[in-house]
Amino acid sequence: MQIIAQYGEIFIILACLFGFFMAWGVGANDVANAMGTSVGSKAITIKQAIIIAVIFEFLGAWLAGGEVTATIRGGIIDPNLLEANPQFLVYGMLSALLAAGIWLMVASARGWPVSTTHSIVGAIVGFAAVGLGVDAVAWDKVGQIASSWAISPLIAGTIGYMLFKSVHHLIFESSDPLAAAKRYVPGYIFLVGFIVAMVTLTKGLSHVGLHLSFSESLMLSILIGVLIMGLGIVMQRRIKYTKNANDHFGYANVERVFGVLMIFTACAMAFAHGSNDVANAVGPLAAVISVVRSEGMIDSAALVPWWVLILGGAGIVVGLVTYGRRVIATVGTGITELTPSRGFAATLAAASTVVVASGTGLPISTTHTLVGAVLGVGLARGMAALNLRVIGTIVVSWLITLPAGAGLAIVFFFMFKGMFG
Repeated sequence: MQIIAQYGEIFIILACLFGFFMAWGVGANDVANAMGTSVGSKAITIKQAIIIAVIFEFLGAWLAGGEVTATIRGGIIDPNLLEANPQFLVYGMLSALLAAGIWLMVASARGWPVSTTHSIVGAIVGFAAVGLGVDAVAWDKVGQIASSWAISPLIAGTIGYMLFKSVHHLIFESSDPLAAAKRYVPGYIFLVGFIVAMVTLTKGLSHVGLHLSFSESLMLSILIGVLIMGLGIVMQRRIKYTKNANDHFGYANVERVFGVLMIFTACAMAFAHGSNDVANAVGPLAAVISVVRSEGMIDSAALVPWWVLILGGAGIVVGLVTYGRRVIATVGTGITELTPSRGFAATLAAASTVVVASGTGLPISTTHTLVGAVLGVGLARGMAALNLRVIGTIVVSWLITLPAGAGLAIVFFFMFKGMFG
């Protein structure tokens, strides 16, 4: 208690700095994933992706980023073990933010799309197991998270495979692909609006006190889907089609139709991602602020001040602008060649998987889901379409995320313990 009273302001300043650093890592790595399919398919440029992300990631983080964030993230630590030494929670959360931020910086520099959720969870598991004791960790929860490594890419890959096959059958194999695209793409636009609305309503907006039932979310999502479909039809009619002697079937014009669709998926994914993943950075920050302001009292939930969400949103935006290009290149072009139609299938598959996961309570990674979806779309074109060397590197980076975050957090935990006592 005395340590918290003595160093309280220093703890909050450090938490803000490390929280911003962690949010920067989320922007450099996770947001780049969400934009990767849109940029890789050439539906939008990197500059446009950054503008979309700056607006929609920030709006998502600020408007739906969370009024209440759990201090002991996901029930990983037993709070009863911290009542006698609340400063250990402060040291641990500072260590987790710094460790996860550094690992994300390393991964982003190498172009590895890793999971920010697993980075922060790994860091919290690390300091809890060593600093508080192995029994302090809920290992069943950690096992659940580890199982999602295999499950989420598999589900997203399967949906991506089926979606791309449906696009290929309905549009590209028809006698008039452009006419078929004009006929079926509005249906796909509705699907995008509906799915992403469900992601946001079921997983994002509950944080701002908007608790909708599943049936209410369903009806509202159908309405949003219809409105977005109407907007898509208007934009589709404004497309200027070109004739090319070498393109007998007009595939280039078909991809222009799908390019309109990808603009919607890029905006919506950015908003949904900002509303969900900002918690990776502000959750531990909220824990530190709560313990310091309550002079050592540990509550199961902590109110997140509005400026903390803005800090997280700003960090995410700065991360994407300064360092996001390499991960965008890996997801967008490194795994398989993407066109707007393929990018659409991958993005919608990823969004669908998140909806299923949030409905069943499965802990899931946006990164693993998106990479799995891109793999599924590539596989639909045959094994030769996949870059197996890049895929191998990505899988290895996933496997070392938890131990890397945990190892760094243990070092920093004992460093803070030595500094402050």
